[in-house]
Amino acid sequence: MRRLFPVTDETAAPAPGGGSGEGTGREWSLAELAAAYAYPEPGPAGPVPWLRANMVSTLDGAAQHDGRSQPISSATDMRIFGTLRALADVVVVGAETVRKEGYRPARAREDFAALREAAGQRPAPAIAVVTASLDLDFSLPLFTSPLVPTLVLTGAAADPGRIATAEKAGARVVTAGDGIGVDPARAVRALADLGHTRLLTEGGPRLLGQMAAADVLDELCLTLSPMLTAGEAQRIAGGPAVTVPHRFGLVSMLEEDGFLFTRYGRSRTAY
Repeated sequence: MRRLFPVTDETAAPAPGGGSGEGTGREWSLAELAAAYAYPEPGPAGPVPWLRANMVSTLDGAAQHDGRSQPISSATDMRIFGTLRALADVVVVGAETVRKEGYRPARAREDFAALREAAGQRPAPAIAVVTASLDLDFSLPLFTSPLVPTLVLTGAAADPGRIATAEKAGARVVTAGDGIGVDPARAVRALADLGHTRLLTEGGPRLLGQMAAADVLDELCLTLSPMLTAGEAQRIAGGPAVTVPHRFGLVSMLEEDGFLFTRYGRSRTAY
C-alpha cells in the first residue's frame, strides 16, 4: 500500500528495497487504516452527523458484476471495508442490497475494541435497513441475533403488519418519512437522535442516489477497481439526476495492486 495523496516527504521518497512511495511493499496495519479514515473530530458544539459512503467501481463505471460487488473487490478493499465499519456507529443499507448481498449482523472486532470503547461506541455498529415495503426475511440472523439490534428505517405509512413482524423479530423500527418511503435527511436526523453520528452507507446504488439527490452525503470513499466488465451493471448511484452536480474535494488517495482507494469530502476544511 502506498499513499498518493496528499503528497508528503514520505510519499515522494524512495522506499526501502527500491520501491517508491509511502508504505510500498508492505501491508498497512489496521491502526494505520483507522487513522487514514478517521471521522472528523467533534467541534465545540459537540458531535454532528457525518454521513460517508463506501462503494467500489470498475474502470468502466460498474458497481457490480452479476449483481454483487464482491467480484470487483480485492483483499485490501475488504480490509478497508471492515475498517470503515469498525469506525462507524451505524451502517445504513438499502433493502435490495440486504437481499442480494446476504447481509449479516456486524461483528465485534477485537482489533478495534479499544478504539470503539474510547470513542464511547458499542462493540459493533448497528445495521440500519432502509425500506418502504418492509419486504424482508425477518427470520435472518441480521434481525434475530445481532450483537446490536438492527434498525429498520421506513415511512409513517408503512404496513402496520410488516412493522409488527419486524419488531417481533427483534428489530427496532424508526419512522423517517411522512409517506411509505424514507426521506434521507430525516433518516440522518433520526439516527443522530439515537446517538448515531458516525454514519456509513454501503449502498446500494439506489439508496446512494437518493442520498446524493437529497444532498446529505458528506463523504465518499470510492475504490476504483482496475477491471472492465462492460454489460449493463449499475453505477454506484442511481435514480433521478441532481439539478446541479455536487462538487467534492479529494481528501486522500491510496494505491495497491492497481486499485485506487480514494476519499472525497464535501469540504476539505472539515478534516
